[in-house]
Amino acid sequence: MSAALHYLALAGFAGLMAVAAFEDFRRFTIPNWLTASMVALWPAYLAAAPSLAAAIGGISCGLAVFLVGAFLFARGYIGGGDVKLLAAAVLWAGPAGVMPLLIVTGLLGGVLALILVSPAGAYLIAGARAQLGAGGGPDKAIASTPVPYGIAIALASLIVVLPPQLS
Repeated sequence: MSAALHYLALAGFAGLMAVAAFEDFRRFTIPNWLTASMVALWPAYLAAAPSLAAAIGGISCGLAVFLVGAFLFARGYIGGGDVKLLAAAVLWAGPAGVMPLLIVTGLLGGVLALILVSPAGAYLIAGARAQLGAGGGPDKAIASTPVPYGIAIALASLIVVLPPQLS
C-alpha cells in the first residue's frame, strides 16, 4: 500500500508540475492552488518512507528557498508564482536534491531565455501563445518578451525528483 501511495503521489506531483508549466506559458501566472496542492500532496509522498530527518530537511530547504525567493520577488527580480513553485519543488527534492534542482533550473531557464530573446523564438512562442488564446499575437512578440520561468522550474523538478524515485 505504501509503495502505491508513493507512486500515486509522484504521479500527482508530475501532473501538477506539467499544469504549472502550461499555465505559466499560457498566462504568465502559476495559480496558487497548484503549489498548494503540491505541498498538500507531499506528506503522502513522504509516508512511503517516513523519516523525521527527511521531513525536517525538506521543510527547512523549502522554507529557505521561499525566503530567498521572497526577497528576490520584493526586489522585482522574480515572479511570486515562480518563488512558490520553486519552494514546493525543493520540498519534494529534499536536501540532497536542492543544488541539482537549482542548477538544472538555472540552465533550463537560461536556454529558455535565449530562445525567447531571439526574434524567431519570440515570434514562435508568441504565435503558440496566441493559438492557446493567451493573446499578444506574433506582432507583439519582439517588443517585450517575459520569460515563463515556471517551465524551467517544472522541467528541472521532473528531471531531479522523478529518476531517483523510479529506479
